[in-house]
Parts: sequence; structure tokens; C-alpha cells
Amino acid sequence: MPTADLSYRIKDIEQSQRPRERLESLGPGVLTDAELLAILLRVGLKGYSAVQLGQHLLMQFEGLAGLQKASFQEMCRVEGIGPAKSAQIIAAIELGRRLSRITPKERFVITSPQDVADHVQYQMARLEQEELWILILDTRNRHLRTEQLTRGSLNSSTIRPAEVFRSAIRLNAASLIVVHNHPSGDPSPSPEDIHLTRVLIEAGNMLEMPVVDHIVVGERGIVSIKSTHPELW
Repeated sequence: MPTADLSYRIKDIEQSQRPRERLESLGPGVLTDAELLAILLRVGLKGYSAVQLGQHLLMQFEGLAGLQKASFQEMCRVEGIGPAKSAQIIAAIELGRRLSRITPKERFVITSPQDVADHVQYQMARLEQEELWILILDTRNRHLRTEQLTRGSLNSSTIRPAEVFRSAIRLNAASLIVVHNHPSGDPSPSPEDIHLTRVLIEAGNMLEMPVVDHIVVGERGIVSIKSTHPELW
């Protein structure tokens, strides 16, 4: 935590600069991560504001991505963050996760790898194991469904193409996009990722259910294998 000489309290800040007042007047987008956390925390420690406590929490978990992965017990062990504050933070993160999974009444159209990232990155970047998901599309590239298929190290010898395409065929879909995550945070495709992509493309062509792309997700961003290895298509 910072030294007491540099500490300040929320009420010591000019009212227009306090996090809650800034959110009300300017919107949540202008607030820093620490200020947003301060609104959840409400109060800090003796001699330290909620903003400083939010900064301390972000430092402990190396940013929002680490905070998203932290368990209830891990948060409780941070000085100044007890069970009540831990529960508030985890509940807010879970609400964000659930909100990202809501399917809009009007199906969205996927036209680029970024569209895929906007749909899955919030959820997949925090996973501690590799998971393989598929996004199932109709003839207009509109999203029909997202399904989680496997968990654990991806290997083309253990992933059955029939499982990958089963739901898409049942839904009479037109195509699908394969997505998986790298818990290391680096989305660069591995040789095994390339081999698995080749296997699934060949299976999709045989089934007349083309694989549009294979997206690798990591905390550092995403990589479209179609963009980096167009020769596979």
C-alpha cells in the first residue's frame, strides 16, 4: 500500500472529481479501472481512499485480467479486502460475464475476426485450461449458436470431427467458426493448432459444412488462422 503521507480520502477530493460523481456526470467510460473498483468497494482503509485500495488490488493481481481470474479466497487475503468486498467484486465480474452471453433477439452478423473476438474474448481470455468452442452460422453469416466442445489440451488425435460438426448439421447451418484459447495469453497458433485446422477444414468440405475460420484467443489479443495461413483454405 502507499505511504500514509500520500494518502487521501474520497471526501478530500473535490466533489466533481469523485468517482461516483464523475460517473454520474460523464459516464462510466471516463473512469479508470481503480475508480470503477472504488465505487464497488465504497470505502477504503483507515488513511487510504477506496481509489487507492482499488489501485492496490489491481497491482496485486496484475490488472483486470488477473482480477477476473482471482478466486474469492485469493481476494480475501488482500489487505483491506474482506469477504463483503470480495463478494461485490466477483458478483460484478459474473454479471459482466453473463451479460456477454446474452443472445440478442436479432442475430448478429459475423463479418470479421474482430466480430468473433467481441463475442467470446471476455469469457475465453480468463479460462485456465484450453477450450474448443464453435460458432454456428446461417447462410447470411448470422450467429445461430455458440457451443463449448472440449476442455484440456487440444490435439487433433483426440478431437473427433463428428463432434465438431454435429450441432451445426442438426441446426441445418451453413458454416461454422472454430475458436479456442491459449491460457498462456499468447494467441500465436501452434503447429498442432495448424494441423487441427487442416483436419477440420477437410472434414467440413466433405460434409459441405465449411469452416470459415479458426480463431485463437489470448489475453494479448486474437489471431485468425485464416489470415495467417490462407493456404489452408
